[in-house]
Amino acid sequence: MHYLFCQQVKIVDMDDEIISEVLFDHGGYETAALSIGSSVLIYQLGLKQFDVVYDRREGKIARYKVVDIEIDLITQPAVTRVFLEPVKLIVGQHDIGEIA
Repeated sequence: MHYLFCQQVKIVDMDDEIISEVLFDHGGYETAALSIGSSVLIYQLGLKQFDVVYDRREGKIARYKVVDIEIDLITQPAVTRVFLEPVKLIVGQHDIGEIA
């Protein structure tokens, strides 16, 4: 089955003040049937300035739980969107720097 994976990301400063919130799109994947509570392994998220990006450095893999599955029956063909557990990224702590 084809799923679109996304994740709510809250970007905060060192004082836990919200700078922004974004819905990060992990993209579409073909996989077996999923259910709420399933786990997904994917690259950890990080910040490049204020943009949310994958942290592809060695050992930066994270496990996220599926918290919701939404099936949009209005669009044709129907779209199945999977929401992973939200994350909070702290500016200064989750910066990954420049990676080629």
